[in-house]
Amino acid sequence: MRQIVLDTETTGLSAENGDRIIEIGCVELLGRKLTGNNKHFYLNPERDSHEDALKVHGISNEFLRDKPKFAVIADELLAYLSGAEVIIHNAPFDISFLNKELELMDRPPITRCVAKVTDSLMMAKELFPGKRNSLDALCDRLEVDNSGRTLHGALLDAELLADVYINLTRGQNALVMDVGNAAADGDAFPVMDLSGFDLPLLLANDQEMAAHETLLTDIDKASKGKTVWRALAGTC
Repeated sequence: MRQIVLDTETTGLSAENGDRIIEIGCVELLGRKLTGNNKHFYLNPERDSHEDALKVHGISNEFLRDKPKFAVIADELLAYLSGAEVIIHNAPFDISFLNKELELMDRPPITRCVAKVTDSLMMAKELFPGKRNSLDALCDRLEVDNSGRTLHGALLDAELLADVYINLTRGQNALVMDVGNAAADGDAFPVMDLSGFDLPLLLANDQEMAAHETLLTDIDKASKGKTVWRALAGTC
């Protein structure tokens, strides 16, 4: 599936209270690789940014005065996002702003246009519970270079998030062979016939089995005896 990593900058924190989108950045992934087919819009929000928001994105009200309004770029944006999986960090925030902009145009919500919305913040919280999972924190943890990020910017943040997302989901493509441009459309990989390979079966040795059993015991203790495999073992 085609994937779009998306980020927005806004005049403030609440779409329901009248804050608007001032910048949208989108980065396309096909077959988990950057294509360069990106989208970037600065928008006239028809209102000034809050002082705290200005400190975050640094985009002046004057700079935005002659930029197009959301309604002008809406069709281009929706056509670009159509049918894609959209990946957003803290998705409810950005989706609420996009939906409010569409509502002001009497258009249906963004979820009617895209295939699905994936929240990379929720993914990170599941992978790294109890840790900071901001974009900067994930860049540091996953060794993504964010040295150029002094202020928030929608396109730069989308590019960083694309790298973060690929690293977060690295294990999902561990068994996918690199077939160059054969999957350039992002949908179909050639079927690989593995029947001719003789794959050896390697059994764990006594030391590895003992280490494995110790790990299972530690997990069982941490869960106060509620691990599934212990319960299943008692029924066999």
